[in-house]
Amino acid sequence: MKETVGKYVFHIDVNSAFLSWTAAYRVNVLGEKEDLREIPSIVGGDQEKRHGVVLAKSTPAKKYGIQTGEPIVAAQRKCPGLVIVPPDNGLYVASSRAFMKILKEYSDNVIQYSIDEAWIVFEGFEKLYGCDQMINLAYELKDRIREELGFTVNVGVSTNFLLSKTAGDFSKPDKVHTLFPEEIEKKMWPLPVSDLFLCGRSTVEKLHRLGIQTIGELAKADEGMINAHLKKHGQTIQGYARGCDLDPGMVSHEENKGYSNSLTAPVDIVTEEYARHLLLSLSETVGARLRADHVMVSLVSVHLTTCEFKRMNKQMQLDSPTNITEEIYEASCQILSRLWDKKTPIRQIGVHTSKVQEHAARQYSIFDLEKNDKLEKLDRAVDQLRGKYGEDAVFRASFLKSNVSHMTGGLNKEKRSGGHRSQSRRD
Repeated sequence: MKETVGKYVFHIDVNSAFLSWTAAYRVNVLGEKEDLREIPSIVGGDQEKRHGVVLAKSTPAKKYGIQTGEPIVAAQRKCPGLVIVPPDNGLYVASSRAFMKILKEYSDNVIQYSIDEAWIVFEGFEKLYGCDQMINLAYELKDRIREELGFTVNVGVSTNFLLSKTAGDFSKPDKVHTLFPEEIEKKMWPLPVSDLFLCGRSTVEKLHRLGIQTIGELAKADEGMINAHLKKHGQTIQGYARGCDLDPGMVSHEENKGYSNSLTAPVDIVTEEYARHLLLSLSETVGARLRADHVMVSLVSVHLTTCEFKRMNKQMQLDSPTNITEEIYEASCQILSRLWDKKTPIRQIGVHTSKVQEHAARQYSIFDLEKNDKLEKLDRAVDQLRGKYGEDAVFRASFLKSNVSHMTGGLNKEKRSGGHRSQSRRD
């Protein structure tokens, strides 16, 4: 194994996050003797209505064949004594924040991918540490999270995002695994293609029809054949099978120079109401950052990722530059209605703004002047309160009604992509 490399990437993923966080809270805070992680148990909602699904499961529950996403009633048939606990979104947010706080103590380059997983990028460390020392650091991080927060994680160590994530998905829980380029043939190629990132069920079925069962067989397959049957997606996953890294946009969600915010929801987004609440939360964060930097935007776009990892986006040119939350939100909702069929489950949603302007002149009709003046004053007041007392000091009544504020607060992967202006604008 190499002594040093140019960049190290850690992928950190909480083991059975929702169930682990609930179990840790019940044992460490409430003092319960029974640990949900040690018995057949699941996190699931609406079991009384008999249409809830399994959101997370314990290791003992896996032995009964219980799968994440299956109906709770089906899980109960497999294990009659199954313990079911309801989801607690406020707890998940608090646990995620504590988790991310520790990660950020190790590097200022932490990229949160979802509520329970993130990457840490270590660049320039090759001058200070060898490979063995970085692996020791991964063990230190893993053990510290377990000891301080009461739940376990897996840490994957490699030189790029894709390989570190693949390594993190090796045997669980509470493990550190490496997958460096020179280890691909031994560690990754024997795995089934279903273990490869972005290989969903339909893709796996197509590969099986082509006689491809393992990641190694995909890596070695004829490129023309893969392209003929799976098109561009086939080229992508064949690259992954060979160790190519993820598209930068999948990791950072950075598009054009602008301000953006996205989140991976704890449950699939299947209703327009839920999607709109998430858009409002994202628009609030984007608007606050625009106002903090004294800039406005004239282009808004919405980005969606389905449960099958299909990515969709549309954009809208605004009539006038703005940094008002309500206007960004209204534009986002209009885009959503054109972009989403309201049937396909959505896993990730984001709001992106661009065409950033400083000292932009707003153009209002006489009828909108009073309304927008009130909205500007409202935004300024909210910004001041949150700046003084914290993000949770003020939230909208609609969030209180739907409890969405608890589901979104810690999920936002807040990111200002590339600053608010390009180099040419600074010049």
